[in-house]
Amino acid sequence: MKITLLVTGKTEEKYLIEGIEKYLNRLKHYIGFNMIVIPDVKNTKNLSEAQQKAKEAEMMLKHISNPDTVILLDEKGKKYTSVLFSNYLNKQMIGSVQHLVFVIGGPYGFDESVYKRANGSMSLSDMTFSHQMVRLFFVEQLYRAFSILKGEPYHHE
Repeated sequence: MKITLLVTGKTEEKYLIEGIEKYLNRLKHYIGFNMIVIPDVKNTKNLSEAQQKAKEAEMMLKHISNPDTVILLDEKGKKYTSVLFSNYLNKQMIGSVQHLVFVIGGPYGFDESVYKRANGSMSLSDMTFSHQMVRLFFVEQLYRAFSILKGEPYHHE
């Protein structure tokens, strides 16, 4: 199985970039992982929130193939503990999933077309985080999940 994280807009803060790179390097030992950054929508001052989400969706959907399993990182999504998330990933690997795509939307969330294409959604917290910070939190949780599956000492209960 291969995992892709699809995000909107480049990560701007240096500390976030460093943290993300740290976990991306660690993930290489476990699974094929790719992060795709979709460019920010231009001239957003002239667009409504709905128009901006539609433009982001158009770019996102170009990176998603028919057989991909798509999970949106969404505040209304299913909540997992770290252990349950590792179990979810294990089931996907054992099953027939070839490519698991996790998607982080832009500042206004997802267009309806992205919700329709998704196979599911998950929430990292009841709190709201910037879409920039969620990237770091998610790759850390992904690394944690694989360390749990491998029985490595990173995660403590």
